[in-house]
Amino acid sequence: MSDARARLLSLLSLLQTPRLWPGSELAQRLGVSGRTVRRDIDRLRELGYPVHAEQGGLGGYRLTAGAAMPPLLLQDDEAVAVAIGLRTAAAQPVAGVDEATVRAMGKLLQVLPARLRRRVDTLASSTVAHPFSLAAELVDPDALVVAATAIANHERLRFRHRDEGRHVEPRALVTAGRRWYLLAFDLDRDDWRTFRLDRVTGLAPTGARAAPREVPGGDVAAFVAGRAMQMAPAYPADVVIHAPAALVADRLGGPPPGTLTDQPDGTCRWLAPPDTVEWHALRLASIGLPFEVSGPAQLVDYLRSTAALFHAATAGPARRGARETGRGA
Repeated sequence: MSDARARLLSLLSLLQTPRLWPGSELAQRLGVSGRTVRRDIDRLRELGYPVHAEQGGLGGYRLTAGAAMPPLLLQDDEAVAVAIGLRTAAAQPVAGVDEATVRAMGKLLQVLPARLRRRVDTLASSTVAHPFSLAAELVDPDALVVAATAIANHERLRFRHRDEGRHVEPRALVTAGRRWYLLAFDLDRDDWRTFRLDRVTGLAPTGARAAPREVPGGDVAAFVAGRAMQMAPAYPADVVIHAPAALVADRLGGPPPGTLTDQPDGTCRWLAPPDTVEWHALRLASIGLPFEVSGPAQLVDYLRSTAALFHAATAGPARRGARETGRGA
């Protein structure tokens, strides 16, 4: 890179990734000599960035936390606000929070001085989730940072999943609904596996590097979705809804998957593609219109049992007492 300022920013961006960078690798990434890298490192130090150097064959450069915030163009209160926002977002398994949030949080927390890190931890520990929050199964943000860093560095991980030890080569973090998943190649089972991060404990990098593996099919999101479908039984559904197709599509926020066709009697028929009975039921309930299920039988049984639960929940104390008295007699 001929522009020295652009090269310096690129070097800083690399160093903000929490790992040890060998000088030869930095030189290769930047397309310059080792001498130029050393000169640029000295320039960053002059600007206030605490770049630590480790000597030896396994040595390299690492950006560390200093006694004060390095010149990141952030005031202390702004840095704390950003860190809290990123940490809160990463801890909530909500769709739309992607891996970029975790990487940004890792870079910021790496260079925060101890006094500011204490403020972040204090605010985070004093914040309590609403008891009725739908995101009940929270993921440890530190686990997300460790996983994201290992993915970026092509580094193997060890952890426990459902009290069973795992040794993997991580490939990607995937959000689905309100959950975080780690897609990795399981070395002990010689196959790809998907792990829910809220069920993972003791996540730790091993220091061992691995060559990048390509997911079968090349599409990470599609692969994880396919594995999820394999784990849960899926069925196509045949439903008659007592309303025009246009009204049904409007209630669903757009045309649903499968085919939705109007019938001569003013109803419409929905032939839905294979999915779980829970998801079929959720879609049908969200429409708020009368309907009849022609199949599958599993969906009919699920709706019947769910309806019984809802009916019992709204029966009231008097009717529940009457039922209990009848059983006692």
